[in-house]
Order: sequence, then structure tokens, then C-alpha cells
Amino acid sequence: MFTGITRGVFPVVQLDRQADLLRYAVAFPDDLGRGLEVGASVSIDGVCQTVTGIEGTAVHFDAIAETLDRTTLGELQLGQFVAVERSAKVGDEVGGHDVSGHVIGTGTIRARRAEGHACDLEIAAPREWMKYISVKGFVAVDGSSLTVGECTSGGGFWVHLIPETLRLTRLGEKTEGARVNIELDARTVSIVDTVERALLEREN
Repeated sequence: MFTGITRGVFPVVQLDRQADLLRYAVAFPDDLGRGLEVGASVSIDGVCQTVTGIEGTAVHFDAIAETLDRTTLGELQLGQFVAVERSAKVGDEVGGHDVSGHVIGTGTIRARRAEGHACDLEIAAPREWMKYISVKGFVAVDGSSLTVGECTSGGGFWVHLIPETLRLTRLGEKTEGARVNIELDARTVSIVDTVERALLEREN
């Protein structure tokens, strides 16, 4: 489980592409890697990944075909920076919202507005997701817990990025057409699905 509060962005230092598997390593700073063990869960660009090895500062991960098909990890390049969050511990402050790292799929940056210290992104999403996305609701974009600013016609929503989010993530660098990993708020999904199922049963 994660909180959606990214700790920073760090470089991909090893990359090995195979037919249905991507093996890669990310360089962690000492403070972020302290106490990390093989088998631990780490969020990489919002995707829950299991640590498969640790060599100095290089932390290794494997992404299987299902992950590569559903997320942006298949686009990783050597030297690219990725957003990282360690899993939450009991007693940690939850500054964002509960995030599992189970990405539903990718959205696409439809528009970008930058003014002063802020940056706004409009993200296009499949219409079937939009019943779970509402103004002032939560969504995780590349692992960052964000509040939905507004929903747009045609399937999409705006998020407004503050300077701290821009500093700790790569979201401010995203251009129109770029893909981002999307995780819906699990509680919202559960409530909406439950209500829909109850209404359907009542109709029948």
C-alpha cells in the first residue's frame, strides 16, 4: 500500500528487454534505499513493483507482459527518470490517499497549461472510467495522489499541480500526447459499482 506522495525521481541505470519481460534497475539515494529488502514493494511511476535484487544503489525490478501492456513501463529508456515511492508503514502519515499501485491503464495528456508556479494538465481517459472520476475526488497519476479539478466532455479531467508536486515528479515535463499511468480511487470504484449493482437488481 502507498500514499501517493512521491519521494522524488531517480534514473533507470540498467535495462534488459526480453520477449515478455523487462528487467530494469533504478538508482536509489542512500536515504531512500535504507532498510530496503528483496521482496519489498515499491511504486515506480505508480506501478507496484517487487524488488528482485539490490546491488549497491541499484534496485532491480521485473515487469511482466501484463504490466507492460497496461502501463508505461514498457516505454522505459536507460537514463530516464522515474517517480518512486516506498510502501507505507504502520504509523506513517498519510498525506495523499490510499494507493495500491494497481494501475488500471493509461491516460493521455490532452492539454497543458503553465502559468506562474502552477501547471495544469488535462488527461484524456476512457469514457468507462469517468463514472469513477469526479470533481474533488482522488486519482493517482504516475503514482502521485492528485485531486480532480474538473471533468471535461468527451472523457477526461483536469489536475492542478502545485510547485512541490512539480519538484518531486516528472508530471510538469509531460507534453501533449504523453501517456501517464492511472489508478482510480478504490473506495469510489467500490461505492459506484455497489450502487449500480443494487439499482440493477431492483429493476429486475
